[in-house]
Amino acid sequence: MKVIRYESIIHEFDPWFNYRTTKFMTKEGLYGLWNWFDSESWYPLGRSVGGTVYPGLMMTSSIIYWFLQWIAIPLDIRNVCVFIAPVFSGLTALTTYKLTKEATGKSAHGLFSALFIAVVPSYISRSAAGSYDNEAVAIFALVYSFYTFLKAANSGSLLDSCVAAFAFLYMVASWGGYVFIINMIPIWVLAMIVLGKCDKQVYISYSVFYIIGHILSIQILFVGFQAITSSEHMLPHFVFIILQVHYLLQWIKGHTGQKAFQTLVRFFYFGLTAVLLVGFLYLSFTGASRWSGRSLTLLDPTYAKKFIPIVASVSEH
Repeated sequence: MKVIRYESIIHEFDPWFNYRTTKFMTKEGLYGLWNWFDSESWYPLGRSVGGTVYPGLMMTSSIIYWFLQWIAIPLDIRNVCVFIAPVFSGLTALTTYKLTKEATGKSAHGLFSALFIAVVPSYISRSAAGSYDNEAVAIFALVYSFYTFLKAANSGSLLDSCVAAFAFLYMVASWGGYVFIINMIPIWVLAMIVLGKCDKQVYISYSVFYIIGHILSIQILFVGFQAITSSEHMLPHFVFIILQVHYLLQWIKGHTGQKAFQTLVRFFYFGLTAVLLVGFLYLSFTGASRWSGRSLTLLDPTYAKKFIPIVASVSEH
């Protein structure tokens, strides 16, 4: 409505910076962005843009712009940036439909899910034309990551697992909210182990997703080796180890008696839990692994209000 009534325009502060960065990237390319030191940001200190932004939004807009130029559609980069949020909100609704249908096997449930995601007020505010912020593409990437992983877990396909890992890479490149994906999926896998429903498909999908996903996420400069060392990533590491031990025990079960196996299971899980707990406490207290402000806000809703008020004001929370 704003575009119809007035004009195609970028609004808010962060979207303007993202737009300016995208314009630079369309001229200089991805490597140019990685090496760009912007003397006009954070004046007078300047800013090394390549290592301090999630480039997924800019990459998406630039690729769309380059494609349109290639097929001789002379659309200005500003218009691409203005309309990318509403276009991707439509893709989010379609992906939500696919996710729910994959989980339930019923198209009607998928249609209701698509309807619900379309009327979420906080998402509407982030998907309006001109709202050129990370969430414009990141919400789609988040839902698509869950969908592709669930599809891989149902099929046990190596190809589907690799697709899920690359979907996760797109999410990592787009928004810091990727930590929700890399923690929710391990929690689901751990639940499958506890409930005795962890089959070969889950084992293959999570193992491939974990290994390839972390290798790819390290390639994003703003993330780097935080994907290995930060406290937000400890859970996927622990669940990966537990999953390997679980299948090792299943293999041992076929070669030992029932009584001996039960004793071995108690010893393994008690010892593994103790080692993982001691390791986590050691990394936390020595400072080798730290919680981010986003995660501390999730664990303690009053944390942001006390220490980082600007985060407490963001509608994503």
